Amino acid sequence: MPEITLEADGSQDALLVRLEAGGNVGWGECEASPLTSIAAYVAPRSHGVCQPVSASVLGEQLNSPTDIARISALVQRNSMDLLQAPHTYSGIEMAMWDALGKERGLPAWKMLGYSATHAKTPYASMLFGETPAETFEHVRAATARGFRAVKVGWGGFGEGTVAADAEHLAAARDALGRDGILLVDAGQIWVENTALALERLDALESQHVTWLEEPFLPDAYSAYSAFAERSPRVRLAGGEGAHNERMAINLIDYGKVGFVQIDCGRIGGLGAAKKVAEHAVASGVTYVNHTFTSHLALSASLQPFAGLAEHRICEYPVEPKQLAIDITVNTLDIDDNGTIHAPNAPGLGIEVNTAAIARYAVPVEIKVAGRTLFSSSTAL
Repeated sequence: MPEITLEADGSQDALLVRLEAGGNVGWGECEASPLTSIAAYVAPRSHGVCQPVSASVLGEQLNSPTDIARISALVQRNSMDLLQAPHTYSGIEMAMWDALGKERGLPAWKMLGYSATHAKTPYASMLFGETPAETFEHVRAATARGFRAVKVGWGGFGEGTVAADAEHLAAARDALGRDGILLVDAGQIWVENTALALERLDALESQHVTWLEEPFLPDAYSAYSAFAERSPRVRLAGGEGAHNERMAINLIDYGKVGFVQIDCGRIGGLGAAKKVAEHAVASGVTYVNHTFTSHLALSASLQPFAGLAEHRICEYPVEPKQLAIDITVNTLDIDDNGTIHAPNAPGLGIEVNTAAIARYAVPVEIKVAGRTLFSSSTAL
């Protein structure tokens, strides 16, 4: 965006990936710092396992899902010491499924092994207001649009008193109504301090909150587990911070979360997310998508669990910045039943609006030793 705020709102930037293979164009979106991720794609080799992501991608054969898995393994090995690589590669992997789906005339979810898709109940994902009154108005606006589930998060939640947090929770519940699904995202505010999170448990329970999301750091498994033992009614949710499938699986096995939330633009793409979904099913944990940006990312996030009938709740960005809105021509709209579906169209089923996003393009040129490694002048 031309103007950036310090809100925890990832729709203020975007790093899109355009991939060409066999005459087909696939699109993906990274959930990551754009400039840092571009650098990870083009950085010069510095040793055997510190290679740019491009070294494992460009020129590779893409004829089947097996090829995508093979390329994913190459990136993991060749870019082991390039810690931004999973974020960068996530958008590329996403674009591979999109391009392959267009070649085969199949939606990504079908290539992932599902025979049918199932409706998902979207929850309006938004930030807490600065005051309980603002929180009430935000939630009330979502219910007026037909949302039966709402998630409020970040803002100042957890930074002040327990009483102040309780007021926000009460406002959200009042606006949502008794029967709505209320979800809360603490934004890792308590790091790994279980006691501070437990101080809010009475308020969470009294407002019938379904889950408390990411109260701790993504890999603070002991803190998650300790809270879970004390909270049978308010389940924990987490996983958006997982940048590989093992981190997410550990959160299930050792963190004892009730809901695992996966961002395909961060974990390594659709293939890695599908593996987490399979583990969640086997573990009795509910798989949920994580997405807060465009409908390209939303479609990608639905693919890995599109065929899971019992895993219904899904994140739906309800207040994105204009940049995220302008990225796509088509959108995934809520139907008369208050649900959405993964597109039954080739690839991700979303068309990118290159004309609309051109005005947001930021001129970037990366040079090393006088050689241009990347120039945004040719990116679109």
